[in-house]
Amino acid sequence: MPVLVLLCAAFVVGVEQTIQWKYGTAGALGLLLLSVGIKARSPLVSSAGAVILALLATGPAVSS
Repeated sequence: MPVLVLLCAAFVVGVEQTIQWKYGTAGALGLLLLSVGIKARSPLVSSAGAVILALLATGPAVSS
């Protein structure tokens, strides 16, 4: 059980670092809003985080 928790934590930290490296502070903010909204069961907060991440991911495709 502790090994599974450790692996999950390492995965989450890895995903967070990758998003912050690729999308900067706005990506980290979007991921934070998404995760807090899911934990708090708040559709408004999680939707705001998802929209931020979607805009960051599709930004280069839209501007070309």
